[in-house]
Amino acid sequence: MHAEQQYLDLLQKILDTGVDRMDRTGVGTRSIFGHQIRFDLADSFPLLTTKKVFIRGIIHELLWFISGETNIRPLVQNDVKIWNEWAFSKYLKKTGKDAEFVRYSPEWDAELISFIEKIKNDEEFAILWGDLGPVYGKQWRAWETKKWNVIDQIQNVLNTLANDPYSRRNLISWWNVGEIEELIKDKDTAPPPCHTLFQFYVADGKLSCQLYQRSADVFLGVPFNIASYALLTMMIAQVSGLKPGEFVHTFGDVHIYHNHYDQVREQLSREPRPFPVMKINPDIKDLFSFAYEDFTLEGYDPHGAIKAPIAV
Repeated sequence: MHAEQQYLDLLQKILDTGVDRMDRTGVGTRSIFGHQIRFDLADSFPLLTTKKVFIRGIIHELLWFISGETNIRPLVQNDVKIWNEWAFSKYLKKTGKDAEFVRYSPEWDAELISFIEKIKNDEEFAILWGDLGPVYGKQWRAWETKKWNVIDQIQNVLNTLANDPYSRRNLISWWNVGEIEELIKDKDTAPPPCHTLFQFYVADGKLSCQLYQRSADVFLGVPFNIASYALLTMMIAQVSGLKPGEFVHTFGDVHIYHNHYDQVREQLSREPRPFPVMKINPDIKDLFSFAYEDFTLEGYDPHGAIKAPIAV
C-alpha cells in the first residue's frame, strides 16, 4: 500500500464516522478523536501527491521555527503567506478595523495586501504588528522558566543525541502552560500551538520522531505538518551522524472543516503517485546553519493544488 493512502483513509474515516461539532472559529468541524499514521523516511520523502503541497513554504517555515523567530516578517520577505492572516486578524481587531471589512471581500483583500507590504518594507510596523506572541519558535529556543532563565529545547535535544542517544527524555514541548493561558485570554495572537510535543528515538543508527498533535486540520494543515516534521527529523539525523528512521504522527482531535468537504472529496478521487526524494546538503553539520538552498526536492509529480479557506 502507498504510504499516502493512510492520509486518504483518514480523510474518508472522518467523513464517514466523524462527529459534527462547533469550534472557536465558528466554521464547524467533523472530527474523530485519536489516530496515528507512520512514514518510513529511509528512501522517500512524505510530501503528498494527491494535491500539490507548497514545499518552499514548508522549508522556510521550518527554518523560521528553528531560528526561534515569532515575527512573520522573515516569512513575508520570502513570499511565504502561511501566517499572514493571523497577524492581519490581530491588526484589524486591535485597530478597530475588523468591523469595516467582510472577510475575503475585495476590500478585505486589498487591506491585507497593504498590511503585508508594510510588514515587508517597514521594520517598525513589522515589530508592532508582525509578532504572533510567545508561540512556535520561541518555545523551541527560549522557553522561559520561573527563575527568569531560558531553555533552548532544540539544543538540549542535540546535546542528548550526542551524549545519551537512547535517552527516553529526548523530547520537545510546545505546550508552555503559563504562556498559553495568556494566549487563550488574549485571543488576538495566533492560537496555542496545535503541536503539543514531539519525541526522538534512536535505534540501529536511525533517528525516528513521533509528534503528538492535539488539534489537526487534516485538509490544510496536516500535509504541511507531515512534511515539516519529516524534514526536521532528516536534518537532525544528519547533524547527529544518524540515518532517518520513521516519522510517527499521532493525533488528538483530528478534523475536517465544514467548508472543506468539496475539496476533500476532490482529493479522495485522485490516485497517489510515488513520493519524491529530498536531498539535503551533506556538508551542513550544524542544525542552525541550514539555508533554503541546502534542500533539493527530486521527482515530485503531484496532482494539481486544491485551494481552501483557512479558519482563523
